[in-house]
Amino acid sequence: MRRLIPVVGTVLATFLLVACGPEAAPTPSERLSLGGTRVAVTDAVIVDAFDASGTAEPVRLATLSTKLMGTVTAVSVHEGDRVAAGQLLVRLDARDLDAKRAQVEAGLAEATAVHHEATVQAARIRALYADSAATKSQLDQAEMGLARAEAAVATARGMAAELAATASYAEVRAPFAGVVTRRFVDPGSFAAPGAPLATVEDASTLRVTVNAAPDAVRGLRRGATVGATIGDTAVRATIEGVVPAGANLYTVNAMVPNSGGRFLSGSAATLSLPRGTRRAILVPAGAVVRQGDLTGVRTVTAGQASLRWVKLGRTQSVVVEVLSGLAPGDTVLVAGEKR
Repeated sequence: MRRLIPVVGTVLATFLLVACGPEAAPTPSERLSLGGTRVAVTDAVIVDAFDASGTAEPVRLATLSTKLMGTVTAVSVHEGDRVAAGQLLVRLDARDLDAKRAQVEAGLAEATAVHHEATVQAARIRALYADSAATKSQLDQAEMGLARAEAAVATARGMAAELAATASYAEVRAPFAGVVTRRFVDPGSFAAPGAPLATVEDASTLRVTVNAAPDAVRGLRRGATVGATIGDTAVRATIEGVVPAGANLYTVNAMVPNSGGRFLSGSAATLSLPRGTRRAILVPAGAVVRQGDLTGVRTVTAGQASLRWVKLGRTQSVVVEVLSGLAPGDTVLVAGEKR
């Protein structure tokens, strides 16, 4: 499949040329049987593009877990809930941490008291040493005792900080605003370190990822805009990067805004990667006749209309590429006002 360059001007000019020609003035009976506007088939220059298939995934997607091992006491969200950044999702039983916190706080209090006593003792020995009332050995011992007391306080504070960090894993919170797409646990479940608890995604921006050969990505640069399709909807995507993915293969990532949630994450997507130009046969979209899975056009030959089956390419704006079944110079009928 290839992306077309709009050729509305070419088609309109063709309308005028055909309408002014000898066949533009049919008899009344011809108007009845040849309803519509006659258009001569021409070829045009279009962008030759390679359509690479992939998926559209949210840029921000997080599967949350914990470093603790314990029982889940509460799950405050369900799948499909919209959450704010920092909102509580899952809470674990942390009573053992509460007991350890009391021990750490007691150790910090003791270390602080010892440090205070060592500070007073060091100050007293320094004064005595200055008056030659204490020996250098006594001063060294006092200074060493103060240094040890300071180290003990630092160690106790470090243990308290570590405990606080560990305790924070008892409450699993949303890392960003988004939607809960998976809930893996319920109250009473046992949570293990690294086991998934919930998944949150922010689909306001989607990343379309495809793989293509080197000749299809040559010339692509970060920030360039290319055509894309998500589901059945045509959009514009901005190239995020092109990186090697293996032997003779590259991965292309492109960003598509999705602030209104128009597209669902995980949707099938394609990127139209331009690789030059070529000539193609184009007809107005109104000339196409569809019967089930078959596509055709009404052609005019020697004043008689007939249905001809054709193979179509991509549609863009008001024109459609015809891959086979027509040749330049053929005349087709476009549905619309009779002339």
